[in-house]
Amino acid sequence: MRQNSSHVNPSNKEIDDILTDCRVIAVVGLSSDPSRPSYIVADYLKKKGYRIVPVNPAEKEILGEKCYPTLKDVPEKVDVVDVFRQPQFVMPIVEQAIEKKAKAVWMQEGVVNNDAALKACEHDLKVIMDKCILKEVRRYLNC
Repeated sequence: MRQNSSHVNPSNKEIDDILTDCRVIAVVGLSSDPSRPSYIVADYLKKKGYRIVPVNPAEKEILGEKCYPTLKDVPEKVDVVDVFRQPQFVMPIVEQAIEKKAKAVWMQEGVVNNDAALKACEHDLKVIMDKCILKEVRRYLNC
């Protein structure tokens, strides 16, 4: 899956399978500010029927959902870990995603960490990097 030490994202078909099979999405770095990309994306996903689990130590509730300080504090099963954090903070999130037995780690546009991607892949997690999940859901739903 790696080529010249760079991660290669799954095909559109594989991404579509993730979007079909994975219904619970933990959004790490979700902001309560409606103008922030993380809020816009999470709100869209929730409106499209995905279960959103906010992860942000500075918040108690976002989008009507209880917010957890870290991914490891989330008591329920998580399918996808959507990351809105700077690349240098991704590795611990991936390690927690592995512990939580998530199916995929999704690093939003501008978030690239090849070492974290490799570690996730080594633990059989699908990895999407430097792509916006909102744009991919739109493509998937043809809207």
